[in-house]
Amino acid sequence: MLVCAGCLLILQLHNRKMFERTENHMSAPLSHEAFASKLNTTFRIYLDDSTTVEAELVEVSDLKLSAMQERFAIVLRGPNDRFLGQGTRRFEHDELGEFDLFIVPISKDDNSTYYEAVFNRLVKND
Repeated sequence: MLVCAGCLLILQLHNRKMFERTENHMSAPLSHEAFASKLNTTFRIYLDDSTTVEAELVEVSDLKLSAMQERFAIVLRGPNDRFLGQGTRRFEHDELGEFDLFIVPISKDDNSTYYEAVFNRLVKND
């Protein structure tokens, strides 16, 4: 998989913001374990303040760890009638709460469009 360095920087900066969310939003980072436990469940993706589209989490890649970073990706299957494009979207899940993710369309079939979010985080060395 090829990912541009600028995109990774955007994701890293964006992930830092997820640590700061309060009230109805995530207060902890979205982990590989959190997504793996929600495989085949439904997420709501906001198109605007009140309109959502449902997407199913259909894949969570293996977690790749190194001394300096952790990496994984998720794939969601959404409907073809609402193309979401590439960009940051507000997500909501019954158990994970609300959070923002940068998604990229990666494929399409007769019934669905597939979107990927890539996580690439620096690991804290205590």
